[in-house]
Amino acid sequence: MTIDLKDVVSFGNIEINKRVAQALTDMGFEEPTPIQQMAIPLLYDGRDVVGQAQTGTGKTAAFGIPIVEMVNNRYGGVQALIITPTRELAIQVAEEISKIGKYRRVRTLPIYGGQSIERQIRGLKQGVQVVIGTPGRLLDHLNRGTLRLENVKMVVLDEADEMLDMGFIEDIESILQATPAQRQTMLFSATMPDEIKRLSRKYLQSPEFITVSKQNLTVPQIEQIVYETREPKKLESLCNILDSSSITLSIIFCRTKRGVDELVAGLQARGYQAAALHGDLSQYQRNHVMRQFRTGQIDYLVATDVAARGLDIENVSHVINYDVPQDPEFYVHRIGRTGRAGKSGIAITLVTPREYKQLRLIENLTKTRIRREKLPSQADIHERKKEGIIDRLNYLLSEGKLAYYRNIVDSLVDEYDPIDIAAAALKMSLALDDAEDMTAESFGNTGARPGMVRLFMTIGRLDNISRADLVRILAEETGMPESSVGNINIYEKFSFVEVSEEWANYVISCLHRQTIRGRRISIEPARGRS
Repeated sequence: MTIDLKDVVSFGNIEINKRVAQALTDMGFEEPTPIQQMAIPLLYDGRDVVGQAQTGTGKTAAFGIPIVEMVNNRYGGVQALIITPTRELAIQVAEEISKIGKYRRVRTLPIYGGQSIERQIRGLKQGVQVVIGTPGRLLDHLNRGTLRLENVKMVVLDEADEMLDMGFIEDIESILQATPAQRQTMLFSATMPDEIKRLSRKYLQSPEFITVSKQNLTVPQIEQIVYETREPKKLESLCNILDSSSITLSIIFCRTKRGVDELVAGLQARGYQAAALHGDLSQYQRNHVMRQFRTGQIDYLVATDVAARGLDIENVSHVINYDVPQDPEFYVHRIGRTGRAGKSGIAITLVTPREYKQLRLIENLTKTRIRREKLPSQADIHERKKEGIIDRLNYLLSEGKLAYYRNIVDSLVDEYDPIDIAAAALKMSLALDDAEDMTAESFGNTGARPGMVRLFMTIGRLDNISRADLVRILAEETGMPESSVGNINIYEKFSFVEVSEEWANYVISCLHRQTIRGRRISIEPARGRS
């Protein structure tokens, strides 16, 4: 593959086009993941590649970056073809490659069943350079003559083992036979059954085999907690956690440099002692920040994954994932910053609905179940403040040196109760506000018992689903305990399932629009009792 490498910049240890690098920066990528480090140089050299890697390892960018660099955007014909097992993956891959190719104006088109074929034909006629599609619909376009592949330079088989399980191998072979023999081919698969190996021997030319195994990821023995929040309330949620926790020093991780700067500004505006650590700081600035952090002048170090690499700081009581990391390895590296030298440590993760699936992937690959907790309420925060006040009072009482203040109190004890005098003194010095209850988000009336949410699911008896099946699916797909599943009512085409309130958002995010028993389902809060 011939790539124009003028105006290149470094992406970790890889040289890439500066326009692609700018797009990756916008997406929050600061350095390549292991699969990208191994695959991209081989693809630049024109080699065929077989990669054994699971979802969540960054494999889309591993083939997406070379595709975007290879594409001639002055020519409107199809130059790269990506075959995926499902329409959801086709859409996801198309979106990511479109983002990577934003500044090179690379045009992508996802092609899948269930969408108007006429709309897809119009899109192909307008000219696209990268087509991402499911085998059946791609074959349909080839048979109609609406998709032409004679100028394809690169072909990717994504999640090949999944396509094998779904019976697509014959379709894939038919599609590959419609592409030029001198193409470059990439095959990515989480497992390598014999049929996949046979396919690679037949259609790839002396491929390089690379493997990124996440099966052996182990997490440190530290306490791990996840709090559910919403993007608009994320900073407020973080502040509530900080105010209700016993934190000595904490590292807070964000995905991007811009995210770090924005969070530091937000924390400082609220009176927290926070400072940024990322790649745009000079060595002097970095040293100054680290000196402040080590000496306790700042309590919260807000950092990117790259900037925090190699840090070895004692007495970090908490690591906080403000953003869920894009790679499970990053999660393990992050939380390992606390609990050093046999000391206890706590890792806290804030998760928004769109990050649930990535968190679930981290749990699966690390074989860990992270404890869910409700966000601290204002009552919790005031209780924590009360404990802090008592600690300070105990210190002052043990230290003595109160003669001057005793004279003031003596002038009041004849008229007021000493306890009232002490309370008034506290109120005056600390200016405590009256506690205000925070009202939790409510699902409204779903017809469930107190503490539960009733969910409507578009799967029922016609899908040969039983109560035991639904409980097992909920537990396996979300990690929730079976005890958090309540009443289940199964009808012909749909079901109602009660789950505990703390798990409801998580269940909806993990299962909505997912395929169960070969059928794509919808799931949403029920509307009152049916």
